[in-house]
Amino acid sequence: MGEPSAYVYLLRCRDRTFYTGWTTDLDRRVARHQAGTGARYTRSRLPVELVYVERLPDRHQARRREWTVRRLSHEEKADLASRVDHPRSSR
Repeated sequence: MGEPSAYVYLLRCRDRTFYTGWTTDLDRRVARHQAGTGARYTRSRLPVELVYVERLPDRHQARRREWTVRRLSHEEKADLASRVDHPRSSR
């Protein structure tokens, strides 16, 4: 298998809510969120902080995983975000 090509990520917003998304260019996408040009949800909740990243082999799997993560409760997302061994550190 080659280099992973998609990411699912969690942002923690200023109001302590979470935003879940997926992308093929993590740095660019997070920068857009932080600049206020990302998703409408995050624009009014700046600043945002990247708290979780998961690498997936392709876009299809990333979209499916995003769907699953979006349906987690706030507490479950907070638990996911508290994991220290997520792939962000190994990118």
